[in-house]
Amino acid sequence: MAIEIKPIPVLRGKAAERFVEEADRNARERRGSIDFTKPAEKMRAILKRSKLYKEE
Repeated sequence: MAIEIKPIPVLRGKAAERFVEEADRNARERRGSIDFTKPAEKMRAILKRSKLYKEE
């Protein structure tokens, strides 16, 4: 039995404009907002134990 294919919803008009403006604002203001310090420290500790990491 065939499954009905539903169309993908598309934003139009003011909703689309508001979505694009919000996405642009978030891209500008939140760039680099994720802090990878702790995971990077853990990764270095693992690599040091495996003798694959060379400090510069």
